[in-house]
This record gives sequence, C-alpha cells and structure tokens, in this order.
Amino acid sequence: MHAKQHSLTEGSIWKSMLLFALPVFLGNIFQQLYNTFDAWCVGNYIGDDALAAVSSSGSLIFMMVSFFNGLAMGAGVIIAKTFGAKQYDSMSRAIHTAIGFGLITGVILTLSGVALTPVILRWMGTPEEVLPQSIDYFRYYFLGAIFIVMYNIFVGILHAVGDSKHPLYYLIFSTFLNIGLDMVFVAVLGFGVGAAAIATTISQGFSALLCFLHLLRVDAPYRISIKKIRCHKGSLLDIIRYGVPSGIQNSVISIANVVVQANINSFGKAAMAGCGSYSKLEGFAFLPVTCFMQALSTFVGQNLGAGHHQRVKKGVAFGVICSCVTAEAIGILSYLFAPQLIGLFSETAEAIDFGVRHMRTICLFYFLLSFSHCIAGVMRGAGKATVPMFIMLACWCLIRVSYITVAVKIVNELTTVSWAYPISWSLSSIIFLIYFLKADWIHSFDRTQAKA
Repeated sequence: MHAKQHSLTEGSIWKSMLLFALPVFLGNIFQQLYNTFDAWCVGNYIGDDALAAVSSSGSLIFMMVSFFNGLAMGAGVIIAKTFGAKQYDSMSRAIHTAIGFGLITGVILTLSGVALTPVILRWMGTPEEVLPQSIDYFRYYFLGAIFIVMYNIFVGILHAVGDSKHPLYYLIFSTFLNIGLDMVFVAVLGFGVGAAAIATTISQGFSALLCFLHLLRVDAPYRISIKKIRCHKGSLLDIIRYGVPSGIQNSVISIANVVVQANINSFGKAAMAGCGSYSKLEGFAFLPVTCFMQALSTFVGQNLGAGHHQRVKKGVAFGVICSCVTAEAIGILSYLFAPQLIGLFSETAEAIDFGVRHMRTICLFYFLLSFSHCIAGVMRGAGKATVPMFIMLACWCLIRVSYITVAVKIVNELTTVSWAYPISWSLSSIIFLIYFLKADWIHSFDRTQAKA
C-alpha cells in the first residue's frame, strides 16, 4: 500500500495544521463515544446505581492508563523529530522499540489493573451499594488494557508522521462496533455493567488490530516489520527520557483527580451519577484542546527537526489561539444547556442538580485548560517534557489536593470540590505564560539536539 508523505514542514501553516487537527478532532469524538455510550446505556437500561458504578471507575481508569500514554507521547516526539529531519533509520528503530516496549507495559497494566481494582475502589470511598458493579466494570475493562496501550502506540506513530486520517477511519468502525455490542449485551440481553466494559474491550481490540495491519502494509519509511520489533537501547532511553515525564505528569494528576472523585463520592450516589454524567460531557468539551495539543506537538517536533524555527513560532501562535477560542465557545454553550445535557444520562432530579452545579462552576474556564495543555504540547514537541511535568505536578496535583483537603473541611459543599479545577487551571496558565514568554525554548532544543 503506497502512502503519501504527511510532512507538516511545508506549505500553508494554518492549512497543514487544520488538516492534521480535524481528523484528530473527529477521531477523539469517536473515542469519547466509547465510555459515554457505556454510561448512557447503563444509566438508561440498568439504572442510577449502574451509572454511578461506571462513573466511579472513570478517574481510576485514567490514572492507570495515562502513565503508559505518556510513554507513547515520548515515542511520538522522537519519531516526529527524526521524520522531520528525514533520519529514517533512527525513526524505524524508535518505532519498533516503541511497539516492543508497549507490549511489555501493556501486559503489566492489564495484570495490575485487574488485581488492584477492589483495593483502589475502596480507597476511593466507593459506596458499598455500587461497589460490586464498579469492580465488575473496572476488571472487565482492564482485561483489554493491552489493546488500549498498543492502540495509543500505533496512533502515536501515525500522528508523529502527520497521518491523522487512518486512526480516524479505524475509530469510526470500532465505535459503531462498541455501540452495537452495548445495545446487544445490555439493552437486548439484559447483562450487567461488566458487559458494557466487555463491549469496549472488544472494540478497542479491533481498533488496535486495524492500526497494526495498516502499519504492516503501508509503503512508507515508517512501515513496521514484526521481525524488527525489539527494544533498541538508545531508542528506548530516548523514549523513556521524553515519555516518563509525561507519564508521571499524567498519572500523578490522575491521582489528584481520584482524590477529587473520592470527595464527590462522599456526597452520595446522586452526586456520583450527576458528576459522572458531567465527566462524560466534559470529555467532548476537551476534544479541541486534545486535538490542537497533539497537532502542536507533531508540528513543533517535525519543524524543529527540520530547523524551521520561524515556522514553529507562527504555528504555535495559530494553534494556541484557535484552541482557546474554540474551548471557550464550548464552555459557554455547556453553561447555557447544562440541564438538558446532564439530563441525557439521568432522569433523577437530584443527580441532574448535582451535575448542573458541577458543570456550571467549571465550564466557563475551559480556555485556561486549553492554554495550559497547548503550551505543554509545544514543550513536549520541543523536547522539554520535564517543564510541563513540574508545572502540572505543582498546580494540578499538589495545589489541587491541598485545596480540596482544606476547603472541603471549611465549606462542605459540592461546588467547593468543583472549584478545584478552575483554580488549578488558572495557576498553571499564569506560570506557563511566564515561562513561554521568557524561556528561549527553541534554541534549548537545538542544544539538546547537539548533545544527542
């Protein structure tokens, strides 16, 4: 299969970035439909207890998966740099190392996720009435954790070389497969919440397989060979150097969000169901943030690899502005239509009230979340992954947890918990802005390259 080159180092900046970002955006929509449809299906066909069970697992799932996704980001930085510099031998070693490393870590994540489920859910304070269903959902979900890891590795490879279309095609197929299986397992056959997780696992397995088959057959320098899959020491060290900071950042922030979820759980299952419904909607609201962050990382990595510094600066300005404006527009719409949106998942008045209050406290600050994530993506693309790690650890973990610990004891209300997000986003945005304006990050990238 012949493949066109997907370089972002030539042509119109806005056009090349948008053509890359749009399929990522659409792909993320379908990715978000996985868990969202699970929540909708169990909430409407099983009940609020089942919805609370699925919702209580969200932070825990993200915590377990996010570290390994950070490693995939590290691989993407290396691949994008070598692709932009046309160093195809180095790129091939990085690709095959990433796949080998992904297989190892995927097995570790699967085993640890299944084994640690009851302990962590109890630590989070999951109410006893929903605990059995939460354990079922979480354990079945993590039986497919290796598919999640490998899918992210494969998509990271394709995104790094500028191909955002093929992952979109495969996600569309697997999303409709997931919806069909959810309806059969839950709505028709009447199985429990574990069946919804099984449907997701099967669908994710297919999406990973389709990406793998494409990379085996593509006629391009990034084509993979099963015989070459191994961990090359130099490439592995580079992936760890760039990926571990992102992985630590993601997983520790997730731990902070688990603390937030534990506080939400203390308000009862109605709060869990309402805030869980918001978290599904929030996933859609964050899609412009995610797609522009990924586009910026790839754009910066490829163009710095090719030595196009001025193009990088113009591309960063365009990407950050587009992301922030789009995110805030979604935040305003979310505020206006909060009751109707939360009502899609639950008909219980108390759950809807909790969800609406939570959403309206947070959603008008989406532009700050967007700015922080975009600058973090730029720094990762420039090989400066430790910078966003320290900033986000300080603001989104230490300060967020400290605020929750103190504030909830003073004002024991759900909105007190909700304010943890706007406060931490504001602080990180201020620090990122100061660093970005003062630091000579482009030339620090050149110095890093010279040492390599």
